[in-house]
Amino acid sequence: EVQLVESGGGLVQPGGSLTLRCAASGFHFQSYDMVWIRQAPGKDLEWVSTIAPGRIRRKYAVAVEGRFVISRDNFNATLWLQMNNLRPDDTAIYYCATDLDTAFRHSPPWRHRGQGTQVTVSS
Repeated sequence: EVQLVESGGGLVQPGGSLTLRCAASGFHFQSYDMVWIRQAPGKDLEWVSTIAPGRIRRKYAVAVEGRFVISRDNFNATLWLQMNNLRPDDTAIYYCATDLDTAFRHSPPWRHRGQGTQVTVSS
């Protein structure tokens, strides 16, 4: 069974930083794309970033390009999202997700995702 557990969220002031962590189990983590997505209050799920299994290929939504960095540790089956220069419109529940493929997409379905971690950016 695919299990994804996010942590690291919290309250941060605008301009601050947070690092999110996702612990994965129940599947061959090192073989598949991993994705961060988020959902702001009253809005749909929004894609944030994708990283390929080899850790080199990465892509980002325009809204976070240059501020967020996605990375992965295949040995420890862990996904990371370093978030810098946070803004109030980054406030959302952040999820890690996978579709157990290597299509390098930025679109749903994101069939497997964790319970999420809340990030609130406010002064």
